[in-house]
Amino acid sequence: MESYNKEHADNPIDIRYTDADASAALIDLYNGRYDDIMNLFKPSAIWEGIVRIVPNIPQTLEIAAIAAVIGIVLGFLLALFRIKKFPVLSQFAALYISFMRGTPLMLQLIAVYFGPWYLFRIRISDGYRFYAVIIAFVLNYAAYFAEIYRAGIAAVPKGQREAAAVLGYTNAQAFFRIVLPQVIKHILPPMANEFITLIKDTSLAFAIGVMEMFTLAKQISSAQRSMAPLIAAAVFYYVFNAIVAFIMGRAEKRLDYYR
Repeated sequence: MESYNKEHADNPIDIRYTDADASAALIDLYNGRYDDIMNLFKPSAIWEGIVRIVPNIPQTLEIAAIAAVIGIVLGFLLALFRIKKFPVLSQFAALYISFMRGTPLMLQLIAVYFGPWYLFRIRISDGYRFYAVIIAFVLNYAAYFAEIYRAGIAAVPKGQREAAAVLGYTNAQAFFRIVLPQVIKHILPPMANEFITLIKDTSLAFAIGVMEMFTLAKQISSAQRSMAPLIAAAVFYYVFNAIVAFIMGRAEKRLDYYR
């Protein structure tokens, strides 16, 4: 170390370390990490994180709920466009699904939020952030829901439609009374997976400055230099997803009479 300092004596950035300085730095680093690790197990720190992020939980649930409801409806329409083989709509639906599934959700969020300004020079207000999140999530998840619907409809044997036609059912009656209940039975597990993923993906809203639960937890964690707020957020995500999984499991059992 001494020879190194002599060789670099003319260097304005001259850093000299002694064994005592190095030891002190290692001790400080160890103590800092030790304190952070111990804070993870302090109920008071975790409770404080829970209390501070609770006000933003409704924002997270609102994003997930609105995106799920509208996305399910839009996905159903896209699936019908693909199945019925309409000349233009079928090709559009296939291209749309391919594009939305093939590009990152964060990129879509940024495009929806900044697109109006860059493309049309429309001024963006702060209130548009929330709507941009909803639009991006709906457009993205509708593509996944559409493929789930399409797979569920394809899983129903065609013979049931033919039998319904023999019994005098119209196409609409056969679909809504015979096919659709069985489709719901088939698509519940993958739909549950998408709902769980949707709840977790709400954390991506931070990309355009929407203050949902995870964004607030990150800010508190940075300010406190503690992982406790992030652990609290993880607990909430797990609880929400466990509730979704329980509800979907119960619904699937109630439809067990469809074999």
